[in-house]
Amino acid sequence: MQSKNKTAIRSMGILNLFLTHSKLSFNEIVHFSGIPKTSVYRMVMSFEEMGLLDKDRDGKYSLGLLFLQFGHLVAERIDIRQVALPIMQKLHDKVGEAVNLIIQDGKEAICIEKLDTKQRVRHNTAIGRRSPLYAGACSRVILAFLPQYEREQYLEQIELKSIASGTITDKDRLRNLLEESRKMQFTVSHSELENYISAVAAPIFNYKGYIIAGISVAGLEVNYQNELLPPLVEKVKSAALDISREFGYNDKHFCLGKYIHG
Repeated sequence: MQSKNKTAIRSMGILNLFLTHSKLSFNEIVHFSGIPKTSVYRMVMSFEEMGLLDKDRDGKYSLGLLFLQFGHLVAERIDIRQVALPIMQKLHDKVGEAVNLIIQDGKEAICIEKLDTKQRVRHNTAIGRRSPLYAGACSRVILAFLPQYEREQYLEQIELKSIASGTITDKDRLRNLLEESRKMQFTVSHSELENYISAVAAPIFNYKGYIIAGISVAGLEVNYQNELLPPLVEKVKSAALDISREFGYNDKHFCLGKYIHG
């Protein structure tokens, strides 16, 4: 602790106040920080000059636009595969099924990371494999959480083609499933991309609450039925939330409620 600069610690203490307060007056900063007025004044003036704090017409301070620039840089430089892989490994150890990390690429989804199932029978998902956004649990969970106008534009333009025996080719049914996914914050697929293969997927969000990826577990359809499904759902949703938190996602609205089959 002796090596830490006291002024720097105090400065961070002031800036950290804005993690829980959107705006603060000078007196409020003094009150919440517990730092003497003269010290707060010098630091706040310096922050304002550097663009770290902005002052409005009412004399209240908020974080400056410089933080937005830093935020964009951090978000751009974080490799989602690097962040997600340790959490994917924990999920893989718990379920013993294939774990996939999927992102959007235009009108398609692409697998960017995968841990293989421990079962003898393996399915064909591989890193680099592409699929339409409407087919397969992980692809569809991304589609479900796109902004409404993007989602509707996609649905109006896309032709739903059958890929496997369970591929959804009816747009009304697809819309209903997307709405259900948004409410429950997960989706399930059966034989949509490959016969006899099922998957459970959940969305991954960034600090703005935007969908940036999907994570899924996948395996033989027989292992994704009835009472076997709820534990998988909860584990996948928990992993998705853990990854989202790493990207600064505020999870107060994230639903981890129990899945009820049927």
